[in-house]
Amino acid sequence: MQQHHPLDPSILQWNEATSSLTLPIPEPYQYEQNLGYLSRSTNECLFRVDNSEIFKLIPIGDNPVLIAVHSEDNRELRIRVLTPHELPSTVWEEIVSYVWEWFDLGTDLTPFYALGAADPILQRVTKAFYGLRLMGIPDLFEAMSWGIIGQQINLTFAYTLKRRLVENYGTRLDWEGHTYWAFPTPQRIAALLPEALTALQFTGKKAEYLIGVAKLMTDGLLVKEALLALGDYAEMEKKLLLIRGIGPWTANYVMMRCLRNPAAFPLADVGLHNALKHVLDLEHKPTLAQIQELAAGWRGWEAYATFYLWRVLY
Repeated sequence: MQQHHPLDPSILQWNEATSSLTLPIPEPYQYEQNLGYLSRSTNECLFRVDNSEIFKLIPIGDNPVLIAVHSEDNRELRIRVLTPHELPSTVWEEIVSYVWEWFDLGTDLTPFYALGAADPILQRVTKAFYGLRLMGIPDLFEAMSWGIIGQQINLTFAYTLKRRLVENYGTRLDWEGHTYWAFPTPQRIAALLPEALTALQFTGKKAEYLIGVAKLMTDGLLVKEALLALGDYAEMEKKLLLIRGIGPWTANYVMMRCLRNPAAFPLADVGLHNALKHVLDLEHKPTLAQIQELAAGWRGWEAYATFYLWRVLY
């Protein structure tokens, strides 16, 4: 099913009095499901949830924009711009594109739910989390960094490291008693020495990997649009695996959360293993070979299957 492009003027409703724009949401969608996912960590530093509204400082050019996103009926998302108050139409287009991609509103979930209804593993999770979209990370450097940060550590410590990185090198905005942060730019991180990050408890290798990725991006050698243009899953993965510090898990994580390749499958992910153990009520985590066998019917939807199974745990 073809989804409307987010920038189709015929589907957007602008309210000048409230500096807000209303964006129709493709079905199926449940705002509370996405809110539940976003609220899973109390140590999240890149957005704030208050009274079911999501406040986020998003990177638009050189001047991040603070927005608030909310839905009351699961049919429309309301996007409010809080600061700055006057924006040219081109910036509004970037904001809408960012939110559309962040919430993955361009994906028709009908085939996934048809698959899930017939799959003994996915039946339970697709029913439990019906309407959940695969929340993304539109910014490639943030997605690459989060993948590197999360390598071989638990999620709690990963959030701690991300907060330290953001609060030391990100963009800050104080507004109405709250502090908001945008993720550091690759230019800012590329200028660092590894010692600056090891002081924040990054390992020496992770510090080198982050700075290396930042340099590739500032030099124009790693570009999101170029990766997307590859189209093919294997070619995209191959390109990412050439980068120092990027293994199959990180490459597939980035393809899931940022490049939106539906076949992305972080097979070695511990969370996926634990979720399958829980859902299948196994004594031990399944082997990689067993997971490949279990996932044979998910072809083309591995990314969504993984994301839904993650929700069982967090």
